Amino acid sequence: MSLRELVDLHGQNGFDALCVTDHVVRSDGPLPGEALGVPPDAYTAYLAAIEAEVERALALYGLLVVPGLELTYNDLDPMAAAHAVAIGLRRHVSVDAGIDGAIETARAAGAAIIAAHPYDAEDKSTLRQTQRFAHDRELTALAHRCELFNRTELFAWVAEAGLPAVACGDVHTRDHVFGWKTLLPCAREEEALVAYLRSRRPTYLARLERDERRLAA
Repeated sequence: MSLRELVDLHGQNGFDALCVTDHVVRSDGPLPGEALGVPPDAYTAYLAAIEAEVERALALYGLLVVPGLELTYNDLDPMAAAHAVAIGLRRHVSVDAGIDGAIETARAAGAAIIAAHPYDAEDKSTLRQTQRFAHDRELTALAHRCELFNRTELFAWVAEAGLPAVACGDVHTRDHVFGWKTLLPCAREEEALVAYLRSRRPTYLARLERDERRLAA
């Protein structure tokens, strides 16, 4: 979907907040399609496009739109691969020197860091073998929260470890709007949302069931 379509999908379906986090990837990435994402020379335009939607979304839907990036460190070794969503990040952060330093830079810039789709060795997905968070607790400690759910996928080790959790949509197509979502008891403002996610205060999770009427909106 385009950025506008993404905003309209969430606004028309009554969401309060949407975080737009396109990928920033390794310049020497090992996987097909690794060039996709937001390179440094495109970041200013990327942020400007989101800022334009901030005003439109608020006026049309009362929807808060927050910018960020998904720090995407892919590797042929699943134990070395990790993705981290940086919510409220307003600068480009490279992952070329490793995911650890990228997360630290994003944290220092004030972003809320979420460990994304943190698979462990028991998960059988062939699409996103991002297992480092599940096996490197020093890296996990750099994240403010971990995904307990990604759409409908459950990462049980996050609950077993007692880590602060969220449920994320990872929305790439209209159908991805369904699944587990996060409810935050905070003001509908970017500063309040980011601050809450950076804290260890409880979140509330709810599942949005599939409804064809939502896709047709």
